[in-house]
Amino acid sequence: MHDFVQAARMALTLIASLDPETVGIVALSLSVSLSASLIAMMIGAPLGGALAVGRFRGRQTLIVLANALLGLPPVVVGLAIYLLLSRSGPLGFAGMLFTPAAMVMAQVVLTTPIVIALVHRPAALLWSEYGDLMRADGLSKARSVQLLFMIGRGSLLTAFLAAFGRAIAEVGAIIVVGGNIRGFTRTMTTAIALETGKGELALALSLGLVLVLISVLVSTAAFLLNAWADNR
Repeated sequence: MHDFVQAARMALTLIASLDPETVGIVALSLSVSLSASLIAMMIGAPLGGALAVGRFRGRQTLIVLANALLGLPPVVVGLAIYLLLSRSGPLGFAGMLFTPAAMVMAQVVLTTPIVIALVHRPAALLWSEYGDLMRADGLSKARSVQLLFMIGRGSLLTAFLAAFGRAIAEVGAIIVVGGNIRGFTRTMTTAIALETGKGELALALSLGLVLVLISVLVSTAAFLLNAWADNR
């Protein structure tokens, strides 16, 4: 018990004093996860909107596939990206393995299905409500998707927050493709795993507290957005 109390005290000291290593790890985590979430939004949101308004062969299969990919095992994604970026892989010439860019790639793969699924459902409901009016006005599919996004912008924010929450808490894929290199690819989750194994509980606990705080803030924001959308 004494060891835990001492580790907790040291963890709070690291946070309060803005320990450079702690700040660097948190900053890298936020940078990688925000980048991945934004890229996932740019890819997933248009696809989710297209699946909502489009009517084409294989559409239902794509919807099922997007939802099925929500359960992608992170370590398998990490392995796939590793093989893709390794020297013998098709993108080995880029030299991206064990860099933040590789970590962003892995998180994009994991978060894009989340964005597609969370954008598609509310967009489909709005399309069923406003689709006839948009067709009567002669709007193109692309313009219709833009209007649906404007009407349901709360769902876009929710999708982004969900993607960010998934990315910031991820460890399996990024430790495979990032290598957990100190000062370069070490994020909060990978540092917690490493420092706990080493018995350095103070740093691990400080990063854990920051990660929990971020997760709570993201969950709270998503809840408030959903409540706001329901009361509109």
